[in-house]
Amino acid sequence: MKIVAAAILKRNGKLFIAKRPEGKSLAHHWEFPGGKQEEGETLQETLHRELREELNIETEVGEFFMQSTYDYDFGQIQINCFWVKLCDENCTIYSNEHEETAWVLPSELKNYRFAPADVPVVEALSKVNDLTVLS
Repeated sequence: MKIVAAAILKRNGKLFIAKRPEGKSLAHHWEFPGGKQEEGETLQETLHRELREELNIETEVGEFFMQSTYDYDFGQIQINCFWVKLCDENCTIYSNEHEETAWVLPSELKNYRFAPADVPVVEALSKVNDLTVLS
């Protein structure tokens, strides 16, 4: 099983999502950014490293939100989602890994085609009307 840490970044009532590029598994599916845990890392360390590498941002990893596991044809993935705060709320995010990124309202998440492991997270977040009440 591959263990993955994923970020739920929020800003101005919207959530950050990213689209996987051509040539990668699950190409053109949307996801919450993050990546695979390396040996010796905590999930929080994984997330901090991956967001710096993929999005060129400094972050503060907050509380655990939820976990989702999915059996793909290439193996089982366990996604561990955390609330993440940008160290600079006004920063511009530049993705090195994704073909597209977007800030969307929780109610708009259902309009995007997410990777199957992310769908339970999308369902949970879609029910949130006010992100200010969440970590």
